[in-house]
Amino acid sequence: MIVSHKHKFIFLKTKKTAGTAIEAALSELCGPEDVITPYREESESDRKGLPPQNYRIEHPLKPKRSLWRRLMRRPERYYHQTVGFYEHMPAERVRAYVGEDVWRDYYKFAFDRNPWDRQVSWYLYKTKSKRTRPSFEQFMSSRRRAYVDNHEIYMPGGELSVDFLGRYEHLEEDLNKALEAAGVKERISVPKVNVTPNKDGARDYRSYFSPELRALVADWYAPEIKLLGYDF
Repeated sequence: MIVSHKHKFIFLKTKKTAGTAIEAALSELCGPEDVITPYREESESDRKGLPPQNYRIEHPLKPKRSLWRRLMRRPERYYHQTVGFYEHMPAERVRAYVGEDVWRDYYKFAFDRNPWDRQVSWYLYKTKSKRTRPSFEQFMSSRRRAYVDNHEIYMPGGELSVDFLGRYEHLEEDLNKALEAAGVKERISVPKVNVTPNKDGARDYRSYFSPELRALVADWYAPEIKLLGYDF
């Protein structure tokens, strides 16, 4: 996620919506005081702008490192809440850290994606290192493993907390709409980074779903489906 004091915008990063590519593009606009959270080391080489910066903070609401991690001298990884700002940070925590004045005055945006398509992308990502990939049905049998909590990032408590919610399907167009609304004059392009390999080739996402799994996704992600009007 990014907090740009230079341009007065906040980008909330959701999952499987090209968030890393968006960050790579936005980091080229950022200034030295802006917050840029890290992402996976193997993707950092694709970042053309400023590197991760200003994400380690002290704040009374920031979770503390566990005692066993401190005793074992385990490093704080980029996604740990104990560092301060982190990549898939929900709106209410960002709001608490930046304060009401910044939250009110800055332009806030996020992205989401057709939940059925996103679910297949999540499955391919979460199982990409498996020697034998479980079936999609097996993967979906565990909500804890399969659920993607995107709407909790930008809709805490069911209330939309951003000024603009773009669509993955119109990624570059919507990103530039958001930046224009934030007052950024420069148009930017979005690079292709952190793309999950699809071992199934060009298989359509719809082919993964039984009627039961289709209904399950509709139930899990009813808030974003209702908000953005997605259908199967």
